[in-house]
Amino acid sequence: MATVKERLLNSLENSTAAGRAIATYMLSNLSELPFETAASIATKVGVGEMTVGRFCRSIGYNHFKELKADLKDDFGDSPWLVGDRLKDFATRARSDDDQLAAGLEMEIGALVRVYELAQTPEFDRFIARLSTARKVYCAGFQTERGVAAVLAHQLQYLRDEVHIVDVAAGNFVDVLLTDPTGIMLVVIDTRRYSRQSKMLAEAAHEKGIPVTILTDTYCDWATSVSSEVFAVPTALNQFWDSLSPLVSLVQLAINGVFTQLGAEVENRLGQMFSCYKTFTGYAGGALED
Repeated sequence: MATVKERLLNSLENSTAAGRAIATYMLSNLSELPFETAASIATKVGVGEMTVGRFCRSIGYNHFKELKADLKDDFGDSPWLVGDRLKDFATRARSDDDQLAAGLEMEIGALVRVYELAQTPEFDRFIARLSTARKVYCAGFQTERGVAAVLAHQLQYLRDEVHIVDVAAGNFVDVLLTDPTGIMLVVIDTRRYSRQSKMLAEAAHEKGIPVTILTDTYCDWATSVSSEVFAVPTALNQFWDSLSPLVSLVQLAINGVFTQLGAEVENRLGQMFSCYKTFTGYAGGALED
């Protein structure tokens, strides 16, 4: 019998747009599903509660509760990671109506999810490509431009041929007219998704360029235009969706590249620091070698 995860993955191929959105959210939040209800998922995805019920029936469950029971069976007797670690804290947060505490609970859960993603074969493949690709292009849209800049600028300390995509030009010739052999593209975007991010990912994917998308748990189009998708929770009880989980994922990627490149990084870092010392300088005076 197919597992819950397998059923959700299979549903992406033939579900409605609403069904794909629900499946995408569930796949990105498997460890949190035991604490969800059909109503809470409906609210987060932006569909009706009845739509969640219909989706569950379409993949073989009578209702969402039955899906949760099957998921728990798949996990066996192992504890629910986020729930067990934060049980007391969550209880206090709800009883005191402490919005900051509730946000902290959600942010810790998001960070756990980020570290889970960093232990997957897909993330290992992403790290290997970041380390060895002939050229790396990083594209961020809207508020996520800063996250793309963090990835590109820190990666430039470790290797050459790392570029920030010229989003302002709007035609992406810097990526699409480059020889696609040995290059890769990283796209970072969250809802409401920029039309440009989807178009760039589609065009690069059609050219055979490996595309990695870093996004939130609501994106239902990324899987069809990418080699890997890393979807992290960003709705953390704040006015604006938080980018901190995406930044954490980027930092783990940088650390992975550093580990993979090994000793060869040391010489480049030395040259980088030498250039900074000569042309820029540091606050408080130059550091001695």
